[in-house]
Amino acid sequence: MKYVDPYIPEDPVAEEAELLQGLREGDAQAFEKLVRWHFGRLFAVANRILRSETDAQDAVQEAFVMAYRAMDRFDGRSKLSTWLHRITVNAALMRLRKIKRLHEVSVEDLGPKFSDEGYRRDVGPTWKRTAEEDTLEQERADQVHEAIAQLPESYREIIMLRDIEQLDTEQTAKALGIKPGAVKTRLHRARQALRELLDPYMQEAGV
Repeated sequence: MKYVDPYIPEDPVAEEAELLQGLREGDAQAFEKLVRWHFGRLFAVANRILRSETDAQDAVQEAFVMAYRAMDRFDGRSKLSTWLHRITVNAALMRLRKIKRLHEVSVEDLGPKFSDEGYRRDVGPTWKRTAEEDTLEQERADQVHEAIAQLPESYREIIMLRDIEQLDTEQTAKALGIKPGAVKTRLHRARQALRELLDPYMQEAGV
């Protein structure tokens, strides 16, 4: 799937309802309009994760196929664009894991360890900024994305939606179909797990 001429709806709300009806009826023209309407934004999302236009295009194509097959399960509680965003994030992360040949680790192994008295063990040195921050920014960003790809799916989704895509708690809750409180709890655990994955790299880099 290469460049797609964008489609700009005159009335997004009304046209989305009509588009959804067409998609659920298997209308090929509705699917073509869906791709034209959302391709550019979803490609940008995938490209931020994969940092490769070719891989991003493939991920978006996979996302559209997955969305089309699951259209009958879209309940309309969130916007179609939000639902597509979530599918694209997952497709891009799955492709990233495949590219990097990473193995998912148990989240229990990534969480902080506590003593019987309730104190955290192996706190490790505090990360600090260095004078080489700018020159190492790309390398660190790649390392972060690789670490995110190792997280369990529910943790990857939370990190990507909240910390990478900058959705707020309410938007993330709607996108995932969970309560805002669950978003906060899962995000806290996901960040702890991500830190455990990144600690060896950060310590080696002297951060």
